[in-house]
Amino acid sequence: MSHFTTITTQIKDVEALWAAVAEMGLQLIPNTVARGFYQQTLNGEYVIQLKGPYDIAVNKQPDHTYGLTTDWWDGHVEREVGTKFGRLLQLYGVHKASMEARKRGFSVLRRPQPNGSIKLVLATP
Repeated sequence: MSHFTTITTQIKDVEALWAAVAEMGLQLIPNTVARGFYQQTLNGEYVIQLKGPYDIAVNKQPDHTYGLTTDWWDGHVEREVGTKFGRLLQLYGVHKASMEARKRGFSVLRRPQPNGSIKLVLATP
């Protein structure tokens, strides 16, 4: 019986994902296997290698977005990337929005908020 679960996401930009993963002090490794409970593995087009015993597989879905699949057992993954990948997805969104704004000529200032959210302030040069 597999412990792996896929969460539907809107990951469309691997470069932004790479930046988010790096900011978290983790690695995004192409074409490898993700670790799960009791030595189970799952192939990934990319794998976010976590510090704990499990990893996150990143695979393209039929709609051409990327799905995140992991083993949630015992809270190992949640402690590193947040509930339902919350911190990871937040940083992905920050990096994706910042990249798109810079492409359009805006400068981007990032302001962490007391509640844990991140405010992006865009300005024209």
